Amino acid sequence: MPLSGRLTPEEDSRLDRLAARTGRSKTFYVRQAIKLHLAELEEQYWADEAIRDWEASGRTSRPASELWGESGV
Repeated sequence: MPLSGRLTPEEDSRLDRLAARTGRSKTFYVRQAIKLHLAELEEQYWADEAIRDWEASGRTSRPASELWGESGV
């Protein structure tokens, strides 16, 4: 599926140099970057949402050390 985006001149230049040095396309490296970081971004935003939900619920949190102590860790 086609996707468009804008790179800074520096990003574009770095991508050009990498593609020229390796003989691969710029598209290849953009897709690689997305594959490598998409799961990380999804997890980060899931965690942010979980924190917002927790805070909105009115439940009180405790330090992790207390929870670990209770669980025997």
